[in-house]
Amino acid sequence: MAGTICVIMWVLFITNTVWTRSVRQVYEVHDLEDLTIHDFECPMECFCPPSFPTALYCENRGLKEIPAIPSRIWYLYLQNNLIETIPEKPFENATQLRWINLNKNKITNYGIEKGALSQLKKLLFLFLEDNELEEVPSPLPRSLEQLQLARNKVSRIPQGTFSNLENLTLLDLQNNKLVDNAFQRDTFKGLKNLMQLNMAKNALKNMPPRLPANTMQLFLDNNSIEGIPENYFNVIPKVAFLRLNHNKLSDAGLPSRGFDVSSILDLQLSHNQLTKVPRISAHLQHLHLDHNKIKSVNVSVICPSPSTLPAERDFFSYGPHLRYLRLDGNEIKPPIPMALMTCFRLLQAVII
Repeated sequence: MAGTICVIMWVLFITNTVWTRSVRQVYEVHDLEDLTIHDFECPMECFCPPSFPTALYCENRGLKEIPAIPSRIWYLYLQNNLIETIPEKPFENATQLRWINLNKNKITNYGIEKGALSQLKKLLFLFLEDNELEEVPSPLPRSLEQLQLARNKVSRIPQGTFSNLENLTLLDLQNNKLVDNAFQRDTFKGLKNLMQLNMAKNALKNMPPRLPANTMQLFLDNNSIEGIPENYFNVIPKVAFLRLNHNKLSDAGLPSRGFDVSSILDLQLSHNQLTKVPRISAHLQHLHLDHNKIKSVNVSVICPSPSTLPAERDFFSYGPHLRYLRLDGNEIKPPIPMALMTCFRLLQAVII
């Protein structure tokens, strides 16, 4: 029991790290005495808070061009402007940049000068959401840890785009125009440390191929995915959070083992075309199956066999871990089968 709790706490800690690092500053100790008066120069279009000398705020100012960035700047805020290009020159002295927010501008791939981003050798976070990009920009700095490209027009990922991004942990491509032929078998090669991949709200009909082995969070909601290849999850043995809501999954499109994958803790399959509850792992904790076409629950199929449990062990410690089950919006009529409650004794909530 202690071992299981430790594993779960570790997964939640890692998950929290991936989610929260995108919204917090990467604070490090600065010796302000080392900064000269020249270092405190501030572009007239922007605001430089005296209490936060490494930040430059240029958001919501109707800017059409990026101003020259002082060398002391770590955090650059340029969101919600009218910027169309990212040239090299404004960044020639900005060798310390860690964070750039260029969300909600009018940036196109043609407007990004080659080398403008890759020259930023210490950059960790790059936000380019809500722009006019049609492909993932390249080249990018090897140091990058998070790349946010949601709500663009991305339909292409040039070969080798991710080949040098071994430090990237989060890639957000949700709400773009990706289709199946946007991916090659080696598209994600090089992303050795990727943990979260979001490709929700695209136009995929198939699962993306050959995902990075360390992927823990995979979000594919609101596509048109019809099936999952046999042994698909063998390539991503650490996946813990899987979201496939609002797709076209049917019983025939699932692997023979269903979702009997020991690493998966949270599985979301809402708004699909399933008529049966798929097989699941004893380790699964949250299962969303609402708004499918399920008519009944065959507990003998979905309940892990007692024979697989260690002999003479406490069932509460070694039995199925399912705690939350959502089945509303199907064709199931109450009451809940008693066998379901007998099998999943840790259930805290069942919505039917």
